[in-house]
Amino acid sequence: MSIARRAAVSVATFCRKQGVLAAACALAAVSVHAQSVEQVSQQWLNNALAQGSASPQEMPLRLEVELGRLDPRLNLAPCARMEPYLPNGSKLWGRTRIGIRCLEGSRLWNVFMPVTVKAWGPAWVLTNNVTLGDVLSPQDAMQSEVDWAAETAAVIALPDDWVGQSAARSLSSGQTLRQGMVRAPQLFKAGSPVKVVAGGTGFQVTSSGQALSAGGQGQAVRVRMDNGRIVSGTVNARGEVVVNQ
Repeated sequence: MSIARRAAVSVATFCRKQGVLAAACALAAVSVHAQSVEQVSQQWLNNALAQGSASPQEMPLRLEVELGRLDPRLNLAPCARMEPYLPNGSKLWGRTRIGIRCLEGSRLWNVFMPVTVKAWGPAWVLTNNVTLGDVLSPQDAMQSEVDWAAETAAVIALPDDWVGQSAARSLSSGQTLRQGMVRAPQLFKAGSPVKVVAGGTGFQVTSSGQALSAGGQGQAVRVRMDNGRIVSGTVNARGEVVVNQ
């Protein structure tokens, strides 16, 4: 017999013996039943997190789970078998939810339990304000433990991925560095003359053109050549646009 069924039977038996009004007895049964839903949800979450399904990152993280509560106005029928599941499009990360459906009972139902998954791990936190375009140095941030799941953008975990990069927007002291906050320093502006390098096996051709947008190392840009043709390539560390043939 399931936890929910045993709870319902126990409450009903108690009510009959004590002569409690039917309405009060029903409320008590719902309360115990709601608690069993939370227990099933918690057990499923513990198993899922133990298997590492919560974190999309490779770095080991310390996970914490906060299970919310169902709406107390819900009047769920007793259920002999419940099945927790992760709704389509959801993941066990940050503020999310899991579904619980009744598969065996007098009246089938499906509810959603709010869940918050926190993932604590090392990250880089700014020690001072940074303005748009500033190039970050090692002194601009310090390593600290933060909740990776507090925001949707992924944490920048390695210093090589932010040191020497420029701020993509104004940032405040205390912010955790995440993807989208930094970008490669600008090596040329839109309209600037650039060198275009094209090549293949055993040969390389160098020509010139005009950049149609600003460019930084590793970024894809388009260039208008002297003959009017437009080509696309990737900016290298020297500010050249490399076109792969």
